[in-house]
Amino acid sequence: MWKQMALFGLVGLMAALIHFSVVSLLVPRGMVPLLANCAGFAVAFGASFLGHHALTFPSATRERRAALVRFFFVAVFGFGLNEMLYWVLLTVTSLDYRSALVLVLFAVASGTFVLSRYWAFADVGVETCNALRG
Repeated sequence: MWKQMALFGLVGLMAALIHFSVVSLLVPRGMVPLLANCAGFAVAFGASFLGHHALTFPSATRERRAALVRFFFVAVFGFGLNEMLYWVLLTVTSLDYRSALVLVLFAVASGTFVLSRYWAFADVGVETCNALRG
């Protein structure tokens, strides 16, 4: 599990850097930080899924589409929490928008790991997916 946590951290760091870079490019060009945060999430999602699917939680029996759908829900839940915490930090503290974003990205990561490991990337094979579809 330690190796998996390290890979999760590495992929998460890559996605966070993508996310952070997008926000840092958009805010100085006039986009409000909370909206720029949405754009950063959207861009980083694809890289995050691909990295976690291939490196962090590899599986020969898991259906990729099922993992994508489940990971999308995990990521959206995490992003909702991210956006809420980001808003709180931006409105009740004097933190710079970049510092607030770094704090939020790291705070949400642990919950995302647990949901990703035990649900989004759980080994659900084709047979199970077909049975769930009816």
